[in-house]
Amino acid sequence: MISVTAKSRYAVVGMAELARNAGRPVPIATVAERRDIPVQFLEQLFSTLRRAGLLTSQRGVKGGYSLARDAEQITVLEVVQALDGKLGEEGREAGGIWADGVEALRTVFNRATIADVARREAAEEGGGMYFI
Repeated sequence: MISVTAKSRYAVVGMAELARNAGRPVPIATVAERRDIPVQFLEQLFSTLRRAGLLTSQRGVKGGYSLARDAEQITVLEVVQALDGKLGEEGREAGGIWADGVEALRTVFNRATIADVARREAAEEGGGMYFI
């Protein structure tokens, strides 16, 4: 009823990796390697996110993907809905506790930004953000 797929999880961590690179384009193979995500799968996700206006791409030797907006301005909910569609519509229709659960998840995902995810990961790794 509440459907958040692995696609969304991989996309969020991939975007967090981009956030940790201070706006510089990052080759997709680098993101895939750092996050242990198959390159072809990540290419599909990033292509969808680019079409949704959440990522930009740059061709060439210094090319790659970067966030289309500041990481503080992109919510996890935006990413999830770009890939999985409107989050929890069936739960809302079911009402009661299902609607409450969906609303709680939507609230958490809407408050959390890609920058929050990147900071949390850095803290869990015991290191800081590496902006160069």
